Amino acid sequence: MTETIQIGDILIALTRKDVKHVHLSVHPPRGRVSLVAPTGTRLEVARAYAISKLGWIRKQQAKLHGQARETPRRFVERETHYLWGRRYLLSVVEGDTKPAVKLGHREIILRVRPGCSTERRKEIVHDWHKALLHELLPGLIRKWEAKLGVTLSGYFLQRMKTRWGSCNPLGGRIRINTELVKKPKDLIEYVVVHEMAHLLEPKHSDRFIALLQRHYPTWREARAELNELPLTAEAWKE
Repeated sequence: MTETIQIGDILIALTRKDVKHVHLSVHPPRGRVSLVAPTGTRLEVARAYAISKLGWIRKQQAKLHGQARETPRRFVERETHYLWGRRYLLSVVEGDTKPAVKLGHREIILRVRPGCSTERRKEIVHDWHKALLHELLPGLIRKWEAKLGVTLSGYFLQRMKTRWGSCNPLGGRIRINTELVKKPKDLIEYVVVHEMAHLLEPKHSDRFIALLQRHYPTWREARAELNELPLTAEAWKE
């Protein structure tokens, strides 16, 4: 059961779980605040803790609100696009050939038929992004299956507006946000490790944090860097 703590204009979702320590988080993209506390924590104690962290909460929310946000992509000549954390310029080549995307030295070459709509160009690039992730992810998954001692039954790619990934522990599957193709590969690996660790511990418990700390000691830095990179232009919803 989730309760709401209100401190001025800030709403905090309080959840009690079987954890040893309090976990306070400010979530992108809009700065939603959650507080996970040990099962027996009284509401007034949780509220007092949140008040003591109010300065930190406001600082994190201000960082998110001031964070760079990508402008909507129109998929036109010389437009900026990102791949694996690097900036490329788009080169659009029209011709009576099968649509395709190719990576050049500092450019992404998009081949389309004359009159191809913006939406269709977006779909072509998105399909290319998925193909690139399908090339990258199996190797990462095999690597971390061995390190974590787990077996993944499968993974899925999907555009997600509020999460970089998700896990279905019962089904042994993970879901990866296709937007990650724009981020550095080490940050994609962090997301894969995070989701695969949920096969061992479904909740964001102290045990889960210990698993990340043991197997991926720089997870906090990776999470911070991922959340500081430009957000997509989509209207994110929580």
